[in-house]
Amino acid sequence: MFNKEVYTTRRNELRKKLKDGVVLLLGNEESPYNYLDNLYHFRQDSTFLYFFGLAMPSLIGVIDIDNGKDWIFGNDVDIDDIIWMGPQPSMVELGARVGVENIDQLCMAQNFLINAISKGRKVHILPPYRGDHYLAYEKLLGIRPSVIKNYVSIELIEAIVSLREIKEVIEIEEIEKAIDITYEMQLTAMQLAHPGVKELEIAGAIEGISLSLGNPPSFTIILSMNGETLHNHKHHQILEEGRLMVTDCGAESLMHYAGDITRTVPVGGKFSPLQKDIYNTVLAANMKVIENTKPCITYQEQHFLATRTLIEGLKNAGLMKGDVDAALEVGAQTLFMPHGLGHAMGLDVHDMENFGENYVGYNRETQRSSVSGHRSLRFGKGLKPGMVITDEPGCYFIPALIDKWRAERMHLDFINYDAVEKMKGFGGIRIEDDILITENGCRVLGKSVPKSVEEIETVMAASREKVLAAVKSGERIKIKVLG
Repeated sequence: MFNKEVYTTRRNELRKKLKDGVVLLLGNEESPYNYLDNLYHFRQDSTFLYFFGLAMPSLIGVIDIDNGKDWIFGNDVDIDDIIWMGPQPSMVELGARVGVENIDQLCMAQNFLINAISKGRKVHILPPYRGDHYLAYEKLLGIRPSVIKNYVSIELIEAIVSLREIKEVIEIEEIEKAIDITYEMQLTAMQLAHPGVKELEIAGAIEGISLSLGNPPSFTIILSMNGETLHNHKHHQILEEGRLMVTDCGAESLMHYAGDITRTVPVGGKFSPLQKDIYNTVLAANMKVIENTKPCITYQEQHFLATRTLIEGLKNAGLMKGDVDAALEVGAQTLFMPHGLGHAMGLDVHDMENFGENYVGYNRETQRSSVSGHRSLRFGKGLKPGMVITDEPGCYFIPALIDKWRAERMHLDFINYDAVEKMKGFGGIRIEDDILITENGCRVLGKSVPKSVEEIETVMAASREKVLAAVKSGERIKIKVLG
């Protein structure tokens, strides 16, 4: 955890943004995998981490706006816990580490909150995203799960977003640590992406890198030759020469900050002329965003810049036609890029989206578009120094979507369906970087993961013979074979 002053300052800053009442922040509970004592990896709620810093289950935090006090409710371990877990610090000791003096048993949280409600004080709560959150709100506040949404504090959401969206220097350092681990994951995936290798072997190898250098991955690894499926978590195929492999992965630092990088590589290490053309179109969109992103413009504008670049490239390739601006206005590029340009990132890989995308990515000045494709943009509002966002344009040839659009005669003025039909089986391409908004522009965070055609082909050429030899001999592919 950070120094206790970090958490004290954050809680005090939140007080300044709220008029009155108490803020209730639920920590997460353990989740059984397939029986009570076999647990998933525990991950603390990110907002609880931000304000209270303690990464352990069964805790409740309260920030008293009116009285300037903070509380942590949680139980000390007993002898049974010690037998299985070893000696543990007391709750008083843990509270001191994050600047909280008021500690009480978990069961006393209900009394504290009922007392506050009886005095007419407002209890600010956040939207629940886990079943145990719903149950906790019902127990602590007497609110039935079906109506909890009516009690969520929009004032609290907006206050927290305004704090968490601007990353402190120590947070940026943590994000870069996560990205540097992600760099190792991506480089390993490139080196192993040769014919005969199982997707599962690569996915397992890069997950192991995250676990050995930080925490488990910040999200479930996306790795597949079927990159036209945007979030493809199936790793069942054996790589084939000439196919494209999309790897979208991220590590989580020891302080729980996320990385999120995507690269697309040709199995075997050499792009075909057609793959190179489509790849360079996506890369141009990615690079134009980096070159033009700065404070005081909206990320919605950058989404339009990226999608306009995509349309221009696909028009040059004979896949789209007609006026570029007119195609952009109606969202004709959605056939090829059905998602938005990017999302906020920090303690969550999709930072704070548990509050609702519109609270994080939009505001009164910037509203979500109603046009297909553009409305999928998760983060569109004005940019400020300290924000961290992803830049991830893509191009996908999704057979089912192509068939649907063609049958419905969608955007016939802009899409050359005869040419697009021939692209079925091509797969997909996505290129993603994590960028920090600076005072005058932006900066790509972390080590530079190879992304030009030349860089990728050079990396893959260096590993090809060793990997192919291992495949031929039947040896299980290991990172060490790469030297």
